[in-house]
Amino acid sequence: MNRRDFMGKTAAVGAASLMGPAAFAASKTKTSTPIIMKDDISLAQWSLVDEVREGKWKTVDFAKVAREDFGLNGIEYVNTLMEVPHENYLKQLNKNAADHGVKNVLIMVDAEGDGASDTKEGRKQFVINHRKWIDIAQYLGCHAIRTNCRGPEGANKDEALKWAVESYNMLLEYAMEAGVKVVIENHGGVSNDGDWMVRLMQEVNNLYFGTYPDWRRPMDDFDNVSYLEKTLPYAHGMSYRNQPTEELTAKMINMAKNSGYSGWYGIESSGRAEIKKGKELLNKYLFSKK
Repeated sequence: MNRRDFMGKTAAVGAASLMGPAAFAASKTKTSTPIIMKDDISLAQWSLVDEVREGKWKTVDFAKVAREDFGLNGIEYVNTLMEVPHENYLKQLNKNAADHGVKNVLIMVDAEGDGASDTKEGRKQFVINHRKWIDIAQYLGCHAIRTNCRGPEGANKDEALKWAVESYNMLLEYAMEAGVKVVIENHGGVSNDGDWMVRLMQEVNNLYFGTYPDWRRPMDDFDNVSYLEKTLPYAHGMSYRNQPTEELTAKMINMAKNSGYSGWYGIESSGRAEIKKGKELLNKYLFSKK
């Protein structure tokens, strides 16, 4: 189901909010719909990963950096850049976000297993590992967590599809009760195949499940424009990157804008100059009247 299909279902949100967890989970795509968000620009923490690793600032400073240095309205965390996420730490993240007027958007989850693991044990562990990040996302008010789904190198894609369907159906049972969406970013392997991702979205068929297209630059083995076009109907977020030319950047922004997508554009272009350029281009083409 694409965004245009469920834009008209937003009235169901009020009714869904009155359900208990069991009824809410059982409703799946039939009666419950995630809240549709307006277009806005957020900052992906990975765009400044070198600064964090060099000790220039910590995750608790992220809200301040996004607001004071870039004037952005949202932040997208990376789990591996967080210090120990105990309750007092999470409270501080929430306070800092509120103090600086930024929205906690999502958590990019790495190093917690693969959604297309080829073993039953691996798929189960993937689900267990990601549950805590769903809990943390809910605590922070994030709408989603981002996952990886590469599959083993050289895996049969039909088999990988079965593995991923099993993993994400299990994880979504937990995510739906928390009201947190689960998305996949194209980080190699089967997730780089737009057709495979569409098949996965259709098989799982859950409004809390979607894509998170990474606007990587065009490569010999990856057509980023084609990938974006195929996965846009299922997108619950955008990993925005400046393209080699402004013309190509504008084309991709307009593709998303005209597709019916509505939500955050998380700037993941590397470095401060590229972040500022990305904000300028998004404001120019995303919010223009043309």
